[in-house]
Amino acid sequence: MIARLLIANRGEIACRIAATARRMGIATVAVYSDADRAALHVRQADEAVRIGGAQASLSYLDGDAVISAARATGAEAIHPGYGFLSENADFAEACQAAGLVFVGPPPEAIRAMGDKARAKAIMVEAGVPVVPGYDGADQSAERLAAAAGDIGFPVLIKAAAGGGGRGMRRVDRAEAFDAALESARREAEAAFGDGRVLLEKLVTEARHVEVQVFADAHGNVVHMGERDCSVQRRHQKVVEETPSPFVDAAMGAAMAVEAVAAARAVNYVGAGTVEFIVGADRQHHFLEMNTRLQVEHPVTEMVTGIDLVEWQLRVAAGESLPLREEDIDFCGHAIEARLYAEDPADGFRPQTGEVLFWQPQVKTGETGIRIDSGVAAGDRVSPHYDPMIAKLVAHGRNRDEAIDRLVRALRARPLFGLTTNRGFLIDLLEGADFRQGGVTTGFIDDLLGSGRAAMGAQALQDWHFALAGAVLALGVDGDWFRSSGIAACPLTLICGDETRVVVVEVARGLLSRIRVDGDAVALTEIALHGQEVRYVHAGTPARAIVSLAGRTLWLDVDGHSLAFRETDPLAAPPPVADASRVTAPVTGLLRSLAVVAGDTVEPGDTLAVIEAMKMETALAATVAGTVRAVHRGEGEQVGAGDLLIELDPGPEDPADGDRPG
Repeated sequence: MIARLLIANRGEIACRIAATARRMGIATVAVYSDADRAALHVRQADEAVRIGGAQASLSYLDGDAVISAARATGAEAIHPGYGFLSENADFAEACQAAGLVFVGPPPEAIRAMGDKARAKAIMVEAGVPVVPGYDGADQSAERLAAAAGDIGFPVLIKAAAGGGGRGMRRVDRAEAFDAALESARREAEAAFGDGRVLLEKLVTEARHVEVQVFADAHGNVVHMGERDCSVQRRHQKVVEETPSPFVDAAMGAAMAVEAVAAARAVNYVGAGTVEFIVGADRQHHFLEMNTRLQVEHPVTEMVTGIDLVEWQLRVAAGESLPLREEDIDFCGHAIEARLYAEDPADGFRPQTGEVLFWQPQVKTGETGIRIDSGVAAGDRVSPHYDPMIAKLVAHGRNRDEAIDRLVRALRARPLFGLTTNRGFLIDLLEGADFRQGGVTTGFIDDLLGSGRAAMGAQALQDWHFALAGAVLALGVDGDWFRSSGIAACPLTLICGDETRVVVVEVARGLLSRIRVDGDAVALTEIALHGQEVRYVHAGTPARAIVSLAGRTLWLDVDGHSLAFRETDPLAAPPPVADASRVTAPVTGLLRSLAVVAGDTVEPGDTLAVIEAMKMETALAATVAGTVRAVHRGEGEQVGAGDLLIELDPGPEDPADGDRPG
């Protein structure tokens, strides 16, 4: 058995691998970038080694640095987790050449499945159904455009190398193909060092279903059932569950047989996932094979009782699979939700900042709950990496029980300091569409397009402002300021785009009344106990979690986190928005510039594209004018608020009624 393991990853997956290694008596070595010097995965390892700068290309993607760290610390094996180097065949070979065990499949299997065109050809030969498309060697824009026309729109452009939704674009009409192709190629080149793409007919009303497989070096291959991963945004999964509510016994059995055949076709060893796309006609097609541990592996572990990381380590050490197919038991239903630092109301834009309050530990009496977290209170969410904070997983005797448990777990875990998708997840899981099990990969896009873009956002009420004002007036010591008569504490609070004047009135040391913009609010019996505030609203007792950071009060009400900022009467007024100055909305990489000094632009014209945390954000002109100056160059790292472009706005177009006649 392996005695010392280097974990070539970060965040929650590094913490999760370390937990199993610790249980098995295996010493762990963490690696970290400059941005992760104090990260949770570093603190939980037995030893940690710096491998480079904050950017992934300078650290977690530097295979030589990882191998050098393994040699320096005496590690015998390297577990790559998922992402980064996990599906890099050259890295797997380099590990072997260095005398290190790579906890993953053979390099040739990674290469075969990592090249989507080659993978499709192998699957056809193995008898696995594939989606019609184009995967030819001619990668000219002209040939690809022609192939798209032959396939018929809508089509999907996909990076030939890599996965995780990177380098993928949907194209609904021929006129949009060239721009989508350029964007997909650029992203694929940046993510995988390979700009080749393939085309597939877009399967409409699609479900994303995958099968977990596991193989050893002795010819044994098993499957562990299917997972439904249809709830996605930006082609990345958000909610996963097993078994699939859409797949019947016959389809599940066929997929399992084909997944095992796919693994055997490439002489697979270790944990892998064969992904299928299922159309409205209930026909399924091979999508890709992920030659690594999946993010969503905990749901399989919950229904089988198998520790997949332990199996990985045992198989990597040369052992046979611990169980035969007929010995694997499936029990109940499991569902996982990914908690991201992102703003669903702003196109799921990634968020960065310090985590002020977060308690992921499973509580006494919480049945069937598992939480894999990569951050703790006081940690910072960096702009350099994926914004996933944690995975919350629930198991139940059936699907409804699992969903109910997951919702309760989400409600019970506020996170303060930055915006997350927690409220969105709660609303999604409680929605009738999801409960009925009929969602497709377009579910979230359909929700946002149907006018329900406010999902996950708490509709602000006057009593929310009243409660925040009362907590601020109450003070951290839990005692009202004393007065022999009547005293009033006025506060001006801002939450989002809304501002209220809150007046908390105290009579003889007791709360007597709260007014919001002059109107009394039915909020009574407010008592602060540490970070919990108890109150009665409209006759109903309730409680909320609070946290104060500077002049900002974070308040969690019924699973929705709200940030109230107390205005400083001495502070200068906020600057007026200046349309002539285009600044970076987030910290990230300036991926491309569409203008140079002297160019004329119209409102809506794209000026630049910033990439941050696996997401591209296009910056558009809001006024017509001329580009005065471009202050940063393509490929530069920029910070939030950095000035990128200056414009000289053109003369305003007079209103129709003011035109000379």
